[in-house]
Amino acid sequence: MTNRNPAATAAYLFLKKDGKILLARRLNTGWQDGNYQMPAGHVEPGELPSETVVREAKEEIGINIDPRDLRFVHAGFRAKHDDTGDRVDYYFEATKWSGEPVNCEPEKCDGLLWALPSDLPENTVPHARFVIEAVERGEVYSEQKH
Repeated sequence: MTNRNPAATAAYLFLKKDGKILLARRLNTGWQDGNYQMPAGHVEPGELPSETVVREAKEEIGINIDPRDLRFVHAGFRAKHDDTGDRVDYYFEATKWSGEPVNCEPEKCDGLLWALPSDLPENTVPHARFVIEAVERGEVYSEQKH
C-alpha cells in the first residue's frame, strides 16, 4: 500500500458585519505572528469542520454560533509550504451569532479588526488574503502551490 497524504485540516470563520470581515492578529504562535487572519483552528480527531468553527468561535472570540447558522463558502488545498505538510482548509460564514466578538485569547492574539475585504491590512496572512479575495469573486474552491 502506498503512503497516503496526511494533510492537516483546518476550519475558518467568515464573520461579517456592515460589509466588513473580522480578522485577528496572531501573537506568540510561532507562525505568521503579527499578521491578520480569520478566526480558525485545526480540526480535531472525530470533529467535523463545522464543529471546529463553532468551537473556535467560542474559544477565540467569545461568540456562540448554532451550526445551522453556518454557510459553507469555500474549500482550499494548499500544497506543502513548510515542514508541516499539505493543508486542507474549510471556510464557513456565520449568518448569525450571539454575543459580541472580543479577544478571548490575548496570549495568541493581540487585536481584532473589522476590515473591508477590498481593503485588507498589508499584514494579512497570504493564504487568508487569497481566500477572502476568492470568496468575494464567488469562488468556492481554490488551490495554492507555494
